[in-house]
Amino acid sequence: MKKFTFLLAVTLLLATAKTNAQDDAKRECTIKYNLFKGDYQSKKYDEAYANWIYLMDNCPDLSVSIYQYGSTLAEDIRKDPVLAKRVYEQRLKYYPDAKPAKVHSDYATYLADNNLASKEEVFVYLEKAYEISPQDMGVKNIYKYFHGITDKYKDENPQKVFDTYDDVVESVGEKLDDYAKKINVLSDSTRVLDAKEKRRLNAYQINSRALGQIEGGLDNIITEIATCERLIPLYQRNFEENKGNAVWLRRAVNRLFNKECQDDPMYEKLAKAYAEATPSPDSYSFYAGVLEKNGDASGAAAMRQKAFDLETDPIKKSRYKLKFAEAARSRGQLSTARRLAREALKYNPSSGRAYLLIGRLYQSSVNACGEDEFEKRMVYAAALRQAETAARVDPSMSSVARRYINSYRANLPSKTVIFTSGVEPGSSYTIKCWIGETVTVPK
Repeated sequence: MKKFTFLLAVTLLLATAKTNAQDDAKRECTIKYNLFKGDYQSKKYDEAYANWIYLMDNCPDLSVSIYQYGSTLAEDIRKDPVLAKRVYEQRLKYYPDAKPAKVHSDYATYLADNNLASKEEVFVYLEKAYEISPQDMGVKNIYKYFHGITDKYKDENPQKVFDTYDDVVESVGEKLDDYAKKINVLSDSTRVLDAKEKRRLNAYQINSRALGQIEGGLDNIITEIATCERLIPLYQRNFEENKGNAVWLRRAVNRLFNKECQDDPMYEKLAKAYAEATPSPDSYSFYAGVLEKNGDASGAAAMRQKAFDLETDPIKKSRYKLKFAEAARSRGQLSTARRLAREALKYNPSSGRAYLLIGRLYQSSVNACGEDEFEKRMVYAAALRQAETAARVDPSMSSVARRYINSYRANLPSKTVIFTSGVEPGSSYTIKCWIGETVTVPK
């Protein structure tokens, strides 16, 4: 009995000692953390460093801030790649649920920028980030990820490339729509913005511009493989197993429409199946084009109006009007296309696509709207004004708009042509034919 009592006492003593030691360790971690955080926020990085290393070694799961602040210490202050890798790896180990997509994305960036891993190894982290949440990835990394997917699957599994493209573009599109609504509200000419609203507007414009660059970059990549010759056989092969899959049908119809593959019978087959699988404004708008192609102009008009009336979101209503405008353009109905594009702007005043479409309509009429070189080249002045407006009102389209701006500006009448025409630089000039816009003669 005495022996048992002695063993129990020793056990309790050891347990108490262990608990006290654990409590002492926790207190020490808390003290070190507070000192580290205070020095870091005061930009006393040398003082912060010693306590930070202690936390990394002894208190790795105390706070995620150890890694949030520590990445700056390792990457920017110490410029130590080995230490920086340790920060990322420990954060992923001890805080796997704290913005994991962003961490994997940032880690991929760090590895790539510092040549610390192969392209294949970097892609692994990008793939993990994308699988978790594409929305939390950096803009450049979404582009890099899609580039990697394209290189890997463009020959053996192009459907994988198209599916990834659709996932990313739809996600980006949702964000752009949200920013467009916010920008429209804050850009109202009758509204006076306070300092906070100006900062918000600037942030929305910056984010919209960055996302718009993603769309353009992805389009440039996929253009090489998303041809009618490649798409049609792919959709023919996969149609039977997907003819009731509304998402697959929507993406297929949308891609064929954007690539101007509507003349192939497969487009009509897909559009009809899409309308049957999910009667909606979107499916009706595509099927209207099929009706029109088959000679049912009144039925097509009614279907388009039905699609438009069913939609309640102004951004989407604008997009439908723009789709109708594109269809009118493809039929050679330029004046109708412009009218529809202007109607699209009533629902989304910051639609750069609408302004660029009008500019393209003008550009296509250069030779039809003038009798001599001066008159023909002045059409580019009207197109230029549309492109400049697109760049100003829609940050997401700014990079695309700049290409049009440079092209249109390069084709304006030269000083010699203006002098020869006998027109005063800086004067007003009204363009002939259906355009009928008054523009300023270049100085």
